[in-house]
Amino acid sequence: MSFTLRSKQVHLPQGPRPATLTVDGERIAAIGPYDAPCDTDLADLALLPGLVDTHVHVNEPGRTEWEGFATATRAAAAGGVTTIVDMPLNSLPPTTSVAALREKQAAAAGQCFVDVGFWGGAVPGNAGDLPALHEAGVFGFKSFLVDSGVPEFPPLDAAGLGLAFAAVDALFVVHAEDPAALRPAPPSRAYADFLASRPPAAEVSAVGTALSAAATAGARVHILHLSAADALRLLRQAREDGVRASAETCPHYLTLDGLAVPDGATEFKCCPPIRDPGNQDGLWAGLADGTISIVVSDHSPSTPALKRRDSGDFAAAWGGIASLQLGLPVMWTAARERGFTLADVVRWMSTGPADLVGLRTKGRLVVGADADLVAFDPTGSFVVDPSRLYHRHPVTPYAATPLSGVVHRTWLRGAPVGDDPRGRFLRRDVH
Repeated sequence: MSFTLRSKQVHLPQGPRPATLTVDGERIAAIGPYDAPCDTDLADLALLPGLVDTHVHVNEPGRTEWEGFATATRAAAAGGVTTIVDMPLNSLPPTTSVAALREKQAAAAGQCFVDVGFWGGAVPGNAGDLPALHEAGVFGFKSFLVDSGVPEFPPLDAAGLGLAFAAVDALFVVHAEDPAALRPAPPSRAYADFLASRPPAAEVSAVGTALSAAATAGARVHILHLSAADALRLLRQAREDGVRASAETCPHYLTLDGLAVPDGATEFKCCPPIRDPGNQDGLWAGLADGTISIVVSDHSPSTPALKRRDSGDFAAAWGGIASLQLGLPVMWTAARERGFTLADVVRWMSTGPADLVGLRTKGRLVVGADADLVAFDPTGSFVVDPSRLYHRHPVTPYAATPLSGVVHRTWLRGAPVGDDPRGRFLRRDVH
């Protein structure tokens, strides 16, 4: 299939401008002037590269009742996300060996509406499995420095992290909270009680541990879902010292107010937690100066029963926010209010995540790249209706929230995403 489409706002690496894109098969074949002949005129709709979300928990196989590849990837496409990288938990088995990776891929086969890559897991005792798993195509390795919430994916201590770093030259992505700095969370419907149990100091300490281990081993480390702005100074210093370190944050940390969470509203619970507005300002400053390079969902759904919505007990509820379909409008709404541009959002949510994992043909509108495209109305608006979300359980802290920006159409490798799940598996060493 070959076709052309144009927009007055095509988001190219050099910045947005009027242009016409020619798509030939699955790739972008040419980028020409706006007044060139075209098949589809998007007019005032912005044309964006498909979003790349490198932090998604699909949970299949084993916990498909929480989520699954069909539902997660359909939600992704509806939100303008054309590539996801699946976390090694909370599936059963977790992706900590080549055999487990093959089992996950078999479960996902024929179900994916977007392209899918996979993280491997680094857990106690599997350092010897990491080279083969890396060779099998995973994009790197996820580890926890604190209880993951599931027994089959235990945390590493500092020594274990060092062993993993030494086992393979790979990208390591780390959930950085220090268990020694956490406090017991009492049974409570008050979010403040939960928030007090996971202070910023727990993140700062664990980020320091990860950066120190990376410096010793010469490893590449990426800090996942940073919520404590106090840790940014450590990242800045580590980079100045030559450590290969990067960090991400998530839409909920940048937009939701931890001081305003209603009693019993466990849909707001995640780990690390949503903090106060002053801390949020610090995270935005980290984005502005590049200390935080990407924004991803950390889509971590569960069944409504596990969220304990009946009791509203934050201590007992599963910690995770499902937002895969909403990340683009959530971020655009907040970014615009803070003086950022849509080009900034594209850098944080498309190009940056693709660069993190080495996907050179994703997340950018350039000749030769995959024709992963999003027609987006930055002036449109809507109110979040959970019944219109595609992920398996429509539990969201954004319910009834007015948002700016509407996804009109998503193309995956040159074809509009529809009812045909034509997503492919991605390998670290191919793209």
